[in-house]
Amino acid sequence: MNIAVPIKYVADTETIVKIGKDGKSLNKEGVTFVVNPYDEFAIEEALKIKEARGGEVTVITIGDEDASKALRTGMAMGADKALHIKTAAIVDPSAAAKLLSDALKGKNFDLIILGMKAVDDDSGVVGPMLAEYLELPCVTMITKLDIQDSSATARRETENGTEVVETSLPAVLTTQKGLNDPRYPSLKGIMAAKKKPIEEAAPGGFVSGLDVLEMNLPPSRPQGRIVGEGVEAVPELARLLKEEAKVI
Repeated sequence: MNIAVPIKYVADTETIVKIGKDGKSLNKEGVTFVVNPYDEFAIEEALKIKEARGGEVTVITIGDEDASKALRTGMAMGADKALHIKTAAIVDPSAAAKLLSDALKGKNFDLIILGMKAVDDDSGVVGPMLAEYLELPCVTMITKLDIQDSSATARRETENGTEVVETSLPAVLTTQKGLNDPRYPSLKGIMAAKKKPIEEAAPGGFVSGLDVLEMNLPPSRPQGRIVGEGVEAVPELARLLKEEAKVI
């Protein structure tokens, strides 16, 4: 079974980020970048399927030269091949889905698995849009997956409960926390990944619908206040919530 796993190289959510001098880009100095955590679930699930059923796993990313580090991580985990769609331009979710679909069309992939969202833009729409471009069925936010010969059964968690969905293959699936526990790259895997070639592709002509005009950090939160202890503090707390915070 051949599986494609689109992944994204993002700033670590624990890193303190700074805005660049232009006021509309990230200052990368001192920032730690990692594979998008939701995409790690996708890589792990693809590797588990390969180990059970055979085949190959190909990781794909879009971005500048640094983004290739995400591909090296994917191959260190166990992916067989890598494709880098190289561009330094801003790529919005729609453009990303189009670039991925162009790269995947005509390829014999049984599954395309990616994280349900990236932690930097939090859009959560690349998977469904990619499925639309490729005219494939799509199941999002899966937490359990069972593969049959020509179909898959997935469980997905929603705000309204749990759904069990069956789909034909090939299909596009997006993953969320709870599906598996991503493995750490082994030393052997890291050394092997350094020797594996990365196929490069030009992005071709695409139009991004996103233009960053300005970036701002969220305002600083005011310091907390202790209004008292125990039940005696309740009246004062209620007054402050009503008159100052205006939340009740």
